[in-house]
Amino acid sequence: MKAPRMIFSGFARGLATGIISLFFLVVGYWLAVLILSDIDRPTPLRAYIVSILFGFAGTVLIVHWVFQERLNHRQMDYINIVTNALNKIAQGDFDVVIPTTYSNLQRNDFHGISESVNKMAEGLSSMERLRQEFISNVSHEIQSPLTSISGFAALLKNEALSAELRRHYVEVIETESRRLSKLSDNLLKLSALESEHVSFAPHEFRLDKQIESAILMLEPQWLEKGINLDLSLHKLMFMGDEGLLSQVWVNLLHNAVKFTPEAGNISVTLTENENAVRCTIADNGIGISETDQIHLFERFYKVDKSRERSLGGNGLGLSLVKKIVTMHKGQIRLKSALGKGTEFIISLPRLDG
Repeated sequence: MKAPRMIFSGFARGLATGIISLFFLVVGYWLAVLILSDIDRPTPLRAYIVSILFGFAGTVLIVHWVFQERLNHRQMDYINIVTNALNKIAQGDFDVVIPTTYSNLQRNDFHGISESVNKMAEGLSSMERLRQEFISNVSHEIQSPLTSISGFAALLKNEALSAELRRHYVEVIETESRRLSKLSDNLLKLSALESEHVSFAPHEFRLDKQIESAILMLEPQWLEKGINLDLSLHKLMFMGDEGLLSQVWVNLLHNAVKFTPEAGNISVTLTENENAVRCTIADNGIGISETDQIHLFERFYKVDKSRERSLGGNGLGLSLVKKIVTMHKGQIRLKSALGKGTEFIISLPRLDG
């Protein structure tokens, strides 16, 4: 149906153009006769020349006007398409795509606008998906400990409970309450870092002493599991935000202790060169698969959800670590294999260099 319609439309336009040209030729001929009769004796040749020139000029003007009108209509149609797409985006519908070709043209005059609007819609759609995932993850992380607290609090109402069971239920409630507190604290820290509301206050301090303090802070945990620590910390001064970097070492060391088996090994090394310092934290724990390594620094991502739940993780620690290292213009990499342990390598450029 479309092909015959296009053929008929082309034939009609050609016929109309021919009739208009013939009209201007006839009018041009008689005008030439009238004009030349006042100046000189008209000749058919002169009349024909004037007629052809007049007809050509008139035809060009008419054709230009027709095509200009069609172009204006196409532009208005395109503007309406863009306007409708932007209205949908404003209402929260990001599944809009504006064609980058329009009206049988290979590229329309607003090709750049089409691509920009499409990229904006795609970006907003991605942000909306992340927002929904974030809300879902937060809701799940909050609901889980609340359910435990509510359930064990109800059990405590039973006056016939033994002292041992009562103590166990209270410990569970305390553990789940700490999980909620840690989740809330990490969410606030991550939100502040991403919104750049946290002041970045670098000053010079002993980086090796800071890492030693983090290790001593976790001493009860690694002593309880009988973990062997191998430390090689080069004494050095570093210019950075001491409070933020402390969270990096505590998070990474806490994970190393958490996922290393009893009587396992953890090594921490700190070295430097002229341009940067490098800290490596390695363990011989359970390791991380290649698939999980890709998503490891995403918010709420957990390598093993059942194991993380028993160990009290919420999947935000490494997101905080990544953000803080990036704020120091540094890099964090990992090497890991299932059953062979994990190694985190943190490189921080010298801000005073």
